Amino acid sequence: MAVKGKKTKISVYVDPDVMTMLADYAARRSQSQSMIAEAAIASFLSPDAAERREAAIGKRLDQLDRRMMRLERDMGIAVETLAVFVRFWVTTTPALPEPAVQAARAKANERYEAFITALGRRLAKGPKLRQEVSEDMNPSDGKEP
Repeated sequence: MAVKGKKTKISVYVDPDVMTMLADYAARRSQSQSMIAEAAIASFLSPDAAERREAAIGKRLDQLDRRMMRLERDMGIAVETLAVFVRFWVTTTPALPEPAVQAARAKANERYEAFITALGRRLAKGPKLRQEVSEDMNPSDGKEP
């Protein structure tokens, strides 16, 4: 181990790109390349470097977990919305007599186009259905609204 205040010279080989980044960084900070390299090596070898990396990874995993939970919730809302709509439509829509089928199809195409237009507007400027559904619902209570 070197005596405090006395430094030991080392020679290392680095890629030209790394050398350019080191030179640029040192110039921007008005510091010597040697001092920047020493600080980087000390930081890399520091016992808490692994802890800092682990903390950063943990933070990122927590963010990803929250995103996944929101995606899961949103997917659940979408599936339940579709299921409720299909159940309602199937139970309340009577079969049409044959002469009215053509007119109904034409009207259905017109209504579908209006639906797509309205959906496009809503997606463009909100609010989103997931924002309207309370996040305070307790899925384990087993009660339907």
